[in-house]
Amino acid sequence: MDFTKEKYADVLVEVVNLTRATLKEAEEFKLTLSQDIEEGAKKIVVDISQCEFIDSTFLGALVVSLKKITGLGGDLRLVGFQPAVHSMFELTRMYRVFESYKTKEEAIQSFS
Repeated sequence: MDFTKEKYADVLVEVVNLTRATLKEAEEFKLTLSQDIEEGAKKIVVDISQCEFIDSTFLGALVVSLKKITGLGGDLRLVGFQPAVHSMFELTRMYRVFESYKTKEEAIQSFS
């Protein structure tokens, strides 16, 4: 399974179980997050700690989901940047768009 859900009180954690998150998985991931949001999730943490690489389409899926959830009064946060992914977020200036944390616990607590 590429994506695993974990629930901590009212915070939903979507774990991305991929070393490379690319076009192939982006559409499925966007649908997964969309479904989470439609089912009422307002606080979502996306754990990308296993990802060594994220392409622009997967990043786009994150951006679309962030826009959707913030439009409904919720928020989406990221956790677990590996070096190459961190560089990509800096290069694209996406670190300004997403709140990110070093650990899952920090990300979950940031909602309280």
